[in-house]
Amino acid sequence: MAATVTAAFRTVEPLEYYRRFLKENCRPDGRDLGEFRTTTINIGSITTADGSALLKLGNTTVICGIKAEFAAPAADSSNKGYIIPNVELPPLCSSRFRPGPPCEEAQAASQFIADVIENSQMIMKEDLCILDGKIVWVLYCDVICLDYDGNLLDACMCAFLAALKNVLLPVVAINAETGLMEVNLKEKNPLTIKKQPVATSFVLFDTLVVVDPTAEEEDLASGTLTIVTIEDDKLCSVHKPGGSTITEAKLQDCISRAKARHKEVQKLMDKVIKNV
Repeated sequence: MAATVTAAFRTVEPLEYYRRFLKENCRPDGRDLGEFRTTTINIGSITTADGSALLKLGNTTVICGIKAEFAAPAADSSNKGYIIPNVELPPLCSSRFRPGPPCEEAQAASQFIADVIENSQMIMKEDLCILDGKIVWVLYCDVICLDYDGNLLDACMCAFLAALKNVLLPVVAINAETGLMEVNLKEKNPLTIKKQPVATSFVLFDTLVVVDPTAEEEDLASGTLTIVTIEDDKLCSVHKPGGSTITEAKLQDCISRAKARHKEVQKLMDKVIKNV
């Protein structure tokens, strides 16, 4: 009977239901306010891709596949390749998404990854050049959400980084006599990843800040915040798309948590890659 009453209260007054937990510095799923859900990474999941990774963050599950192809460079960047991220949120992952063109949330996530690539300089696009002015690598990075339960940006960014670490590109040489490309599929090299950006997302409830929100928590929150960090405790970007304001002290707390999260993710990735 008590369980039925609790379930009804959660349905009718979801925000008040959450606030009662938050007052005790915990959440309905048992986590502390600053605690992430269990994170697991599996790389090389897609054998037909040049690099791939499957990531689970609690119930949120995303898979990233990277395909490398040849392309002509842009006229104003003759020695630079391309990295093109694309996030998909199919109806399969949640009832909130519908078939058709990419929804606003998917487009925002794609742009977020593109901005992180640019701001962090995680890969020098010059490293993707095969022959200046003639041919470069283009990396098509498709991130597909299989199960959506909040914190999409953290999950997508983490899966994307893990997939990049799994990429192996064949050695390409230009024949001096014929001028034609010669692709050596037996000899492959990993990408040179200069920086390893990690996203850490928070939601705001009144004066409280909660890390790694579920979909329900995101719906109830008054604001969101995503902090991207790179190695050596350096800040890459702070992304806050509207909502309620956050004090300087709370922001510094979030930055500290994001730096700690970076170390956690890096340790997890190193362990996974070592075991492959």
